[in-house]
Amino acid sequence: MNDYLPNNMPNNLIVGERIRGIREDLKMNRERFSEMIDISDVFLGQIERGERSLSLKTLYRIVSFTGCSTDYILFGNKNNNSIVDKINRILANSSDTNIKYFYELINCSHMFFKAYGDNLDQK
Repeated sequence: MNDYLPNNMPNNLIVGERIRGIREDLKMNRERFSEMIDISDVFLGQIERGERSLSLKTLYRIVSFTGCSTDYILFGNKNNNSIVDKINRILANSSDTNIKYFYELINCSHMFFKAYGDNLDQK
């Protein structure tokens, strides 16, 4: 199946599947994710099933909230979708206060793993 329509527009179904995958990777249900990007859960369901197109405003909100790249959402390009790239996109859309908070979270986590090791999940 071709990912793109004849005029090179991304296929709604493929884009919706990518958005669903992003939401599921975040372990969020449709209601919570839609709340975070300020759309209805019904509309999000329609986007995920490819029944409706998302607006630039909705795409922007998804990218800002998740840190995923528009290249990945629209075209499946994973080159700009590394964890560091996602964090940088989130930081670029955050206030100075939030950036300081994120830094403190990362620093505390770093100190914790330094003290207790990286093998906590190997029980």
